[in-house]
Amino acid sequence: MPFCERGPVSLHYEEAGSGFPLLVLPGGGLNAAISSLTGSRPGSPKSPFNPLEEFADAYRCIALDLRNANHGQSFGPLEIDRPWDAFTDDQLGLMDHLGIDRFMVLGFCISGPLIWNLLKRAPDRVVAAVLAQPSGFNPEAPTIYYDNNMKNWAPELCARRPDITMAMAEAFLNSMYTDRADFVFSVDRDFVRNCQTPVLIMPDDIPAHPYATAMESAELAPNAQVSLYPWKRPESRIPIAVRHVRTFLKAHAPVA
Repeated sequence: MPFCERGPVSLHYEEAGSGFPLLVLPGGGLNAAISSLTGSRPGSPKSPFNPLEEFADAYRCIALDLRNANHGQSFGPLEIDRPWDAFTDDQLGLMDHLGIDRFMVLGFCISGPLIWNLLKRAPDRVVAAVLAQPSGFNPEAPTIYYDNNMKNWAPELCARRPDITMAMAEAFLNSMYTDRADFVFSVDRDFVRNCQTPVLIMPDDIPAHPYATAMESAELAPNAQVSLYPWKRPESRIPIAVRHVRTFLKAHAPVA
């Protein structure tokens, strides 16, 4: 069970396959963990497909638990003033730890904003990105992320981490979501409009994964593709969507 230690931060990660590196970011909000990819935690949401299984035949797939996810094994301080950047530090730090310079990234849910911030921070390192059922601001449910995390993330985190209080968790969520209540939270529209990295966006349409925000980012990004929609229902469509992901990754992975 490998870990990457970075000062006060400890990151749990797993690898599968070989080839050009593909960073895999699980979904599940602030409880995003590798177990949501594998379905190994009873009662937790399961990703529509598991990239560690689907793409290990062609890529070196690397997944990590989100820092301080209750369902994972990564931990570190709450960086209230820079919540999105703290997670990006973890992703880039893990790649540095593994000796990886350039890579592709695929992520679910909360990974939408995480990936946009990663593209902003490391445009020369990220070759291409897949955003599956991405989170984003939803004017019809403007406090959904704050509310869900105050209920489903903060109490358990504070119970197992005496160094973190509910007041700290509330401040973290306000910094992460409330104070950035627009678009994809982590970057603005001008960044997406000028982002040259190829992206494949796979929209969803639930309050936490708003279709309108996903499609707006796809329309703004100059090198964006969009999957078929809906791609998760019926389930017979998921293999078609996965084939699109595979084609997209193959088109952008550097030739060895």
